[in-house]
Amino acid sequence: MDPSARLTAERDRTLRRLAALSDDFDEVVAASRDTNADDEHDPEGATIAFERSQVGALAAAARAHLAEIDAAEQRLAAGTYGVCERCREAIGGERLAVRPAARRCVRCAGRR
Repeated sequence: MDPSARLTAERDRTLRRLAALSDDFDEVVAASRDTNADDEHDPEGATIAFERSQVGALAAAARAHLAEIDAAEQRLAAGTYGVCERCREAIGGERLAVRPAARRCVRCAGRR
């Protein structure tokens, strides 16, 4: 699969995930309207506030991934897609197949 198609597929997957998380968030909010407002002491498990926070964090991560895809598309247009930002070597096809928005090769990604 060519890089443009790979990034488009990754964007589509991420947008679907974000839409599903938005639906989940709406369900959690709706559930909070239908239950006792004092869910902090519910022995049944996680609080509604915790669930809302968890879904919100996952949605934020999906939005951040969309920004990474945008940056990868800019690198593709600039001719630098697939080049490690750190060592300037090729990232490698296998890594890009798994992580189309990768900025670093495997070796450099392991370094901080």
